[in-house]
Amino acid sequence: MVLTLILFPVLAGILTAAVPAVKKRWKVWVPIFLALTDALGAAVIVRGGEVTLFSLTETLKLSFSFDWTGRFFLLLTLVLYTLAGIYAIGYLAKDARAASFFGFWLVSMGAMAATCGAQNLASLYLCFEMATLTTMPLVLHDRTPEAVSAARKYLFYSIGGALMGLFAVLVLVPMGADRFLFGGAMHPELTAGRENLARTAVFLGIAGFGTKAGMYPLHGWLPSAHPVAPAPASALLSGLIAKAGILAVIRLVYFSAGPDLIRGSWVQTVWMILALATVFMGSMMAWREKILKKRLAYSSVSQLSYIMLALALLCDEGMKGGLLHAAQHACAKGALFLCAGVFLHMLGTGETDRLRGIGKRAPLTLWAFTLASLSLVGIPPFGGFVSKWQIAVTALKAAPAPFSWLIPAMLLLSALLTAGYLLTVVVEGFFPPREETEKPARRERVSPLMTVPMLLLCAGALAVGLFGSSLIGGW
Repeated sequence: MVLTLILFPVLAGILTAAVPAVKKRWKVWVPIFLALTDALGAAVIVRGGEVTLFSLTETLKLSFSFDWTGRFFLLLTLVLYTLAGIYAIGYLAKDARAASFFGFWLVSMGAMAATCGAQNLASLYLCFEMATLTTMPLVLHDRTPEAVSAARKYLFYSIGGALMGLFAVLVLVPMGADRFLFGGAMHPELTAGRENLARTAVFLGIAGFGTKAGMYPLHGWLPSAHPVAPAPASALLSGLIAKAGILAVIRLVYFSAGPDLIRGSWVQTVWMILALATVFMGSMMAWREKILKKRLAYSSVSQLSYIMLALALLCDEGMKGGLLHAAQHACAKGALFLCAGVFLHMLGTGETDRLRGIGKRAPLTLWAFTLASLSLVGIPPFGGFVSKWQIAVTALKAAPAPFSWLIPAMLLLSALLTAGYLLTVVVEGFFPPREETEKPARRERVSPLMTVPMLLLCAGALAVGLFGSSLIGGW
């Protein structure tokens, strides 16, 4: 079942892009392929499963098995790929290259499922790279010079970061980290006398895999890729693919090296400093940005480092806060990018100044934008409030000084900035100035295939707030 889950969307993507009969009727086949992949994923989430494809050595095996963490990220994968995929059917209805887009969409879905199920560092690294290579064409889709440049930047940043992660793999696997075991799999006798080397490797792994999550200073690919990528691709990259870096960091720190190795060391201190700097920098850049999708990209830089801050606390409660924030961010930020796609679809521009009065023409879309924004700001009962509360309370208890108060203070400051750069769009959309008489020109009718996924993702952000604590209570 596990192998089928990984291979089926890959084969479906190849059929969609390469077989003329399927390529011509992609609007029929893509929903079928997504539904079948969801059914396979649901079976794996419920029943589990394990498979080893081959063994290079006794310690290097390509193996997959879905533990609780893998199932959690697999659920996010299925939800976002499916809803953003349905949106993309409407968004790309008249695009001549849509079949190619969905081909890579499905192939990357298989790669991401494999990343969720990887059960050792070697398998994780391989699948992490495949997720990068198969999502890069989604950024490249429009084939414009800007898209080519952004795709190249995304590829270079991601591969460069992954190479730092590879160094961590090469150092830690001989020390016993040849499988994932919560609390750490390395053998003390193999690390004795080499603790500094192990800590350096872990730090490079955090920084390298953190590149995918946009952690400073290797965050530059996000604001370049999102403005040129199609809206469903942006929703996928920000809401999910960037979290492949989060998952890799979790596996590296909590399941391979073990939190005890770096707790209280320079690695934890530098990690927290970089995460705090990223939260502040991303929020400030988003507040100053006038292009909506680029504003949302900088917002992702900030919001993803909330999760990094939670993980850097190196305790179970911090992990729970990070997972809650990962879930609500996947739903809320996915919805925001889909909303931005509708605005772009209707107006032909992504400038925030042109969105005044858009609520008259697209009320459902602006309401979805409002609800998702409330979650990111951290307004109850949405998921953003629950996750930030969990992170702040845990920091007060578990973080070393001065981070015990710096982290809650930064979360509060970032929330205020988030309200500033998101809710201003809402206010101007619903309540334009009295002197504003020009109405935004509507190019064409927006398909329900584009509006329903946005609303469902907003419902998901609300569900995380209402039921998220129960969902991760047994972690």
